[in-house]
Amino acid sequence: MHDEPHAATTDTARADVLLEAMRQRMSAGGIEDPAADAELILGHVLGESRGRVQALAVMREEIPAPLAGAAVELTEERARRVPLQHLMGRAPFRSLELAVGPGVFVPRPETEIVAQFAIDALQQVPDPEPIAVDLCTGSGALALALAHEVPQARVWAVEMSREAIAWAERNVAEWGDGRVSLVRGDVTALEAIAELAPLAGRVHVLVSNPPYVPSGMVPRDPEVREHDPQLALYGGADGLDIVRSISRSARDLVAPGGAIVLEHAETQGRAIRELLSADGWRAAATHPDLTGRDRATTALR
Repeated sequence: MHDEPHAATTDTARADVLLEAMRQRMSAGGIEDPAADAELILGHVLGESRGRVQALAVMREEIPAPLAGAAVELTEERARRVPLQHLMGRAPFRSLELAVGPGVFVPRPETEIVAQFAIDALQQVPDPEPIAVDLCTGSGALALALAHEVPQARVWAVEMSREAIAWAERNVAEWGDGRVSLVRGDVTALEAIAELAPLAGRVHVLVSNPPYVPSGMVPRDPEVREHDPQLALYGGADGLDIVRSISRSARDLVAPGGAIVLEHAETQGRAIRELLSADGWRAAATHPDLTGRDRATTALR
C-alpha cells in the first residue's frame, strides 16, 4: 500500500501543497523528474501552461477539488510508469504537438536532430517541390516536421502498424497541410508498395527512425519496455535488420545526389556506415545528438 495524496479531500486544494504531494508520489515511483511531471500534469488538467502552474503554486492559489482529484489520478498512473505523453495524449516534437497514445512509439527529443539533418538536406534541393520519404513513420513525427519546416516539400510517410497509422492519420490531418501522404506498408518490401512506385529515382531525402534495439537487449525504462510497441523497438539480433533492408531497397527510390538519414543507437554508427557504403551509398557520416551520443548517420546516393 502507498499513501495517496490528500489534496483532493476538501472543496479545494492549494496548488503548492497539491504539487508537492504529486511530486512525492511520483518520486516514490522512480520518476526521473517528478517536479516537472507534476507541473505538466496539473497544467494539462487545468488547461494552463507550466509557467502558469508555477505561478499558481507561488501564489498558493486554490484548485477546485474535482480538478485536483483528476490530477491525483493521473499522478497515480504516472507513478506506475505510464508514459506522461500517453496520459496527456500529446507529445512535443520540434514545433509540433503530436497526438500519441497506446500502440504508437512516442517521439523522443533526440530524434529532433535527425529531423534537422533531413530538413537541412531538403532545403538545399534546387527543385521547387522537393520530395521526401519517411520510413517507419510511427506518429508521423519526422514526416510532419519536414513538411512543416520545408513548406514547398511533398512527403510520403510509410508505416506498417495499423495502431500507429491511426495516430499518424490524426497528426497528418492536423499538421500535414495537404502535403503528407500516409501509406500503409512494410518497409522491408518497398518494391511491393504501389504508392511509392511513381517515386522511383525521384526522392531527394529519405529519412527513417527504424526499430534498432537488438532483440536480446530489453530497454531499462518501464515506459519504453511496457508501453512502446515492440514492432517499433526491435531490429533483430544486432538491431540492424531493418536498416539493412532500407539501405538496399531505398537506393532505387532516391535520386542521384539525394540523401539518406537514419537514426540509430550510439554504438551502431560504424556498422551502419559500412553497410551503407557496401550497398553503394557515398560519403557515409555519423553525427552526434545534443548529448554528444552518436545518433544519426547520413549518406548520399
